[in-house]
Amino acid sequence: MKRSPLFSGIVYLILGLLFTYFAVQNVNDQGWGFFSYLLVVIATFDLGSGIRMILFHFKLKTIQKK
Repeated sequence: MKRSPLFSGIVYLILGLLFTYFAVQNVNDQGWGFFSYLLVVIATFDLGSGIRMILFHFKLKTIQKK
């Protein structure tokens, strides 16, 4: 089964929000450490990838309509 970019984008956004939540909780509990920075970097990549995939989905839809 082939996944659409919209589904993948939504999954990436959910993962990015989850990692952001974990990063905030980790900073509140232990302060800024290596693991906190790692979680922030992973969340940034996931959120960026999710937005790119969703935008790609809509761009692909407009190209297919033409």
